[in-house]
Amino acid sequence: MPDDAPDPAFDALLADPRMALRRPPPHVSLTDLRRAANAFQARAPKSEVASVADHVVPGPGGPIPVRVYRPALDRTAAILFCHGGGFILGNLDTHDAMCRTLANASGRTVVAVDYRLAPEHPFPAALDDAQATLEWLRGKARLLDLYSDRIAVAGDSAGGHIALGLALRCRDEGVPLDHIGLIYPLLDPASDSASAMQFAQGYMLTASFLEWAWDAYRGDGGADPSFNLTRADLQRLPATTIVTAQFDPLHDEGEALARRLGDAEVDVALRRYPGMIHGFAGLPQLTPVANEAIAFVAARMAASQISAPQIVGPLISAP
Repeated sequence: MPDDAPDPAFDALLADPRMALRRPPPHVSLTDLRRAANAFQARAPKSEVASVADHVVPGPGGPIPVRVYRPALDRTAAILFCHGGGFILGNLDTHDAMCRTLANASGRTVVAVDYRLAPEHPFPAALDDAQATLEWLRGKARLLDLYSDRIAVAGDSAGGHIALGLALRCRDEGVPLDHIGLIYPLLDPASDSASAMQFAQGYMLTASFLEWAWDAYRGDGGADPSFNLTRADLQRLPATTIVTAQFDPLHDEGEALARRLGDAEVDVALRRYPGMIHGFAGLPQLTPVANEAIAFVAARMAASQISAPQIVGPLISAP
């Protein structure tokens, strides 16, 4: 595989202009765009888990659907998972396969939250829904047969922004978490890093989509420190694991976060996946590296405990 091109597994995907994520033209409705994008993501093959159950959580803007994936029938730790989709796309079904894989690989019960989407519900609606779900999870831990003091947060892409924002709220409010898992997180509203410029077109996630996503989610909250996480104080966060992809506009954002976490003396591990594009972890039907990346995050989560952070990072490695 050449170092200057994505893995050939993505050749057909990248050659099809219909698959590129970009700001939709005026004649394409948001409903139609969501239907098409979500249907594609929901095609990933699904592994079996011990049980799957849907619940409804009371939220600040109305009921929040959640889905609980148990890897085993005995008591486990938990992961609150926030799906990606640029704050605009995605639902419980688009990340069903990823949540199953994460549950089995980590040995933790995954609780996926179907937060409100932008632009109908801009910042901080998604973050508020994630926090409400975490509060429900902590309150129902005994009934769900979960350890209330062993809860992690995780997310991919925009879900990574929500997960990190939630972890910062938890730190400030004294709510314990034992891990943060971020898969190619979307963090910087400026979208002006070197990788954002280099991979702005031709690698599925485009600059026009990123601009649209941030505009849709921003609402009136652009000045809030929980919106632009590149400026956040990262002290006293729990152990964090970050996955980045070589040919991803968000590549530099994730790796800059890892460096900042290391500077803040947080236990952080970063793994960069050569040849991969944004979204690869949700495409196990195209590449086995998808599940390898989930396994990397899961292994670190499986080992986490509520404890003082071990300063190790950032550890940057490629498989």
